[in-house]
Amino acid sequence: MPEYGYFLSCEQYGPAELIEQARMAEQAGFTALWISDHYHPWNDAQGQSPFVWSVIGALSEAVSLPIETAVTCPTVRIHPAVVAQAAATSAVMTNGRFRLGVGTGEALNEHILGDPWPPAHVRLEMLEESIQVMRRLFTGEEVNHHGTHYTVENARLYTVPDEPVPIDISGFGPAATQLASRVADGYITIQPDAAMVEQYRKGGGGGKLVSGGTKVCYGTDKDEAVRTVHRLWANEQLPGELGQVLPSPKHFEQAQTLVTEDMVRQNRVCGDDVDEHVAELKQFADAGFDMVYVNQIGPDLRGFFDFYRTKVLPQLQQAG
Repeated sequence: MPEYGYFLSCEQYGPAELIEQARMAEQAGFTALWISDHYHPWNDAQGQSPFVWSVIGALSEAVSLPIETAVTCPTVRIHPAVVAQAAATSAVMTNGRFRLGVGTGEALNEHILGDPWPPAHVRLEMLEESIQVMRRLFTGEEVNHHGTHYTVENARLYTVPDEPVPIDISGFGPAATQLASRVADGYITIQPDAAMVEQYRKGGGGGKLVSGGTKVCYGTDKDEAVRTVHRLWANEQLPGELGQVLPSPKHFEQAQTLVTEDMVRQNRVCGDDVDEHVAELKQFADAGFDMVYVNQIGPDLRGFFDFYRTKVLPQLQQAG
C-alpha cells in the first residue's frame, strides 16, 4: 500500500502560502511533501516562482514531514557542487528527512544565463556526472573532479547529514528510466505506468523507492474546476518534448492555445466526486508505486484538505 503525500507547487504559490499548505497537509494526514524547483512558472497565470531552497528551510521548521524536490535540475543553471551544498543543508535541517529528486530539466528554467540547451542524450550524461559529483561531496571529504561537463577543485562540504542524501531520478521515457535504474536511490515519474515501474525495478532498481504524482482540482462546481485547470495548467496537456524545449512562459502560453477545455476534462480529475479522486490515486497503487503525491490546482485549499482528510485518504487506506 503506498503512502500519500502532498505536492507543493512553487509555480502557483508564494512562500507563505506554501508553508501554510504544508501545515494543512500534515494536519490532513498526508505523510510527506514534494516541492517543485523552478526559476519561472509555466505561464504568467500561475504567477509565482520562489527559490525552493529558502522555502525548504522554512518548511523544516513549520512541519515534521519528509521533503523532496520534484525535481531539481543540477546541471546548467546551478552547478552540482552548489546543489550538493543546498541538499546537504536541507537534510541537516530536516534531521535526515530530505531526498533530492533530480531530472534533466527544461529550457524554461535552465537557459536563463545564456547557456546552450543540449539535446536529451547530452542532458542525461550531464545528470549522471552531476550525481557522481554530489555523492562525493556528501561524504564531507575534499573533492577534485575534472570531468566531461564539470570541474570541481578543492571543494568540501562541512555541513553534511549523518547519511548521504538519497538521490531519486525523474524519468518519463526509457532512457531516463534506465539511468534511474542504474544509478539512482529511487525513481520518480508522473504517469501511473506499470511498464515503466517494471523497467526500473528489473533494470537494477529492485525494491528501491518509486514515487509518482498527479494534480487534481477539487471544487463543488466541476465546470468551474475545469476552467481553472485550463487557465492555470493547460501546459500539462502539451505533447512530446515541448515541455523540455520551449524557452519562456510566453511560448507556453502560445502553445496552450492548442489545448481545449474538453482535453482537460478528459485528462484531469475535476470536481468533488470522491470515487474519481480515489480512482486517480489508486492507479498509482495498482502500478506498483510506493509513494503518491497529489497537488490541488484550484483556490479552495481548505476544502481540498478537508475533503481528502475525511473522504479520500480513508478510502485509499481501506483499499490498501
